[in-house]
Amino acid sequence: MQLTVKRFEELSAAELYEIYRVRVAVFVVEQHCTYQEVDEADRHCWHVFLHDENGIAAYCRVIDPGITFPEASIGRVLATHRWQGLGTRIVREGLKVAQERMHADTVHIEAQTYARKLYEHLGFTQVSDEFLEDGMAGSSDRCNI
Repeated sequence: MQLTVKRFEELSAAELYEIYRVRVAVFVVEQHCTYQEVDEADRHCWHVFLHDENGIAAYCRVIDPGITFPEASIGRVLATHRWQGLGTRIVREGLKVAQERMHADTVHIEAQTYARKLYEHLGFTQVSDEFLEDGMAGSSDRCNI
């Protein structure tokens, strides 16, 4: 499994296509959420993904401070192969990117409720009441790194 970390402008057309293909497959098709999956934040983040000869196995984006939240944030976390530790690994890589490349000491995430234990295990604490977004229950969480 190879790790790739790139800014939007560094991505090849093939990499960007694969990122959007897998994100739409998971968040729009699999989770039945109709929303603007491709957004302006994509231009202002580090795209972090694990891939092999079959494509992207795990992905997240680490968004610059001030774009979606005052602090750096992680979003669009996914693993195409479930229960293999890839979700944990990709979030850890995202936290490392936030710390090393953005010099962040706090990272924000809006987590779906079903994934709360994963984020708590990685040091995130819930900082908001639960809410519905795009038909999915979630909450705002922060992690000090």
